Amino acid sequence: MNYFQGGFKFIDLFAGIGGFHQAMLPLGGKCVFASEIDTFAIESYQRNYSMNSAFDITVVPSSEIPDYDVLCAGFPCQSFSKAGKQQGFSDETKGTLFFQIVRILQTTRPKFIILENVRNLVSHDGGNTWRVIKHTLEELGYILPPTPLIMSPHQLGIPQQRERVYILGIHNSLGIKHLNFQIPTGRKSDLNIYNSGILEKNVDPVYNISKEEERVLTCWNEFYQGIKEKIIGFPVWASEFGKEYSLRELPEWKSLFCMKNRTLYYKNKEFIDFWLKKWNYLADFTPTQRKFEWQAGSAISSIWEGLIQMRPSGIRVKRPDTFPALVAMVQIPIIGKYRRRLTIREAARLQSFPDSFVLNDNIHQAYKQLGNAVNVKCVEFLAKQLFNLSQHNTNTYECSLCSELVLSPNY
Repeated sequence: MNYFQGGFKFIDLFAGIGGFHQAMLPLGGKCVFASEIDTFAIESYQRNYSMNSAFDITVVPSSEIPDYDVLCAGFPCQSFSKAGKQQGFSDETKGTLFFQIVRILQTTRPKFIILENVRNLVSHDGGNTWRVIKHTLEELGYILPPTPLIMSPHQLGIPQQRERVYILGIHNSLGIKHLNFQIPTGRKSDLNIYNSGILEKNVDPVYNISKEEERVLTCWNEFYQGIKEKIIGFPVWASEFGKEYSLRELPEWKSLFCMKNRTLYYKNKEFIDFWLKKWNYLADFTPTQRKFEWQAGSAISSIWEGLIQMRPSGIRVKRPDTFPALVAMVQIPIIGKYRRRLTIREAARLQSFPDSFVLNDNIHQAYKQLGNAVNVKCVEFLAKQLFNLSQHNTNTYECSLCSELVLSPNY
C-alpha cells in the first residue's frame, strides 16, 4: 500500500537548490518549509520553487515549523565529539549540524525521515559517527534498516559514480518493527556517457578546452601511444625519467612510485627520449602537467576517447562509462571526444534535475550547487520504497515496488 493516499507535507533542511524537493514532488509531496543559508542557493530555490528558503536552521525554533510528515535533509558532515558518551545522544551530537535535525525531531516527530550524506560517514571515526547517528534516531523512535543504505546513480543507469549513504526511517508509532530496502545492482561497465542521453549537442564554445590544455593533452596522448605498456597501474611522473638519485630518504609509497617510473623509462628509453626532446623536456609544463594517470585500463586506446580530469595530482584519464562524482566541481571533467568540459546542464542531468530546472546564471555557482546537491532519482527511488510498504508479516515490512521505477537518463 502507499502510505500517503492524498499527498503529504515535507520540510527541506540544508536545502541547497532543492534536490529533495525535486524528488518529493512526483511522489505527491508539498514543501511547507525550507532552510538554507547560502545566498546563491537561496536565489535558485526561490527562482525554481517560488519559495523562500532563507532560514538559518540553527536559530529557527522548532515550534515555528509547520506541521509535516517527512523530514528531508542532506546535512553537512561534521566531526562528532567523543566527550560525554554516557550522557545520552543529545550530548554526543551537540555542536554538529546533525543536532539541529535531532532538535527538530524531538519536538515534531514526523512519520518519516530521509537523510543523505557522504559515503565516508559510515566509516568516519572508526564507525563511531554512524553508531551515534543510528542510536540517536532510534532513541527518537525511528526504525531504520539494519545496515546503512549506500547507493550511486550509476546503479539506476545514470552515468555518474557517486556513492552516498541514505538514512531512511519510519516512526515506530506506525507499528513497523523492521525495514528492508532493495538496492539496484546496475554496473558501471554497462554504461557509456556517449549514448546516455546526458550530453548536449550544441554547446557554447565557453566550455571548450584551451589551446594550452589541448597541447598538453596531445603531448600525453603521444606518450601513451608510444610506450609499450597500455595498462599503467601507477601515476606517471616525468620528473623521474632517467633519474638515479637515492630514494632511501623517501617514504616507502613514494619510493615505490619512483622506481616504477624509472623502470618504465628504461623499458621505453628510445621512445621517451625522442618524446621528451620533441616536447622540450616539458620545460614549459607546470609540475601538475608533468604528471599523468591512466585509469582506463584497456577500455580505450587514446586520451581523446576517455574522460579527463586536470587534478593537482596530475592529468587523469578514465573510462567513458561514468562521470566521477560531482562534488566540489573544482576539476570539471573534460569529455575527450569533444575536447570540452561538462556543461552545467549536463551536470544537472547527472544529478537528475529536469531540463526545466533554471540553473544559476553564474556558471561557477551552478557547478558548485549541483556538486553539493543530492541526486534526485536516487532519493526518489528510495523514498518510493519507504512510502510504498507491503506487509509480509506482523513485524517486517519490505518494499515490493523496487522494479516499478524505471529510469532513463533522458530527463
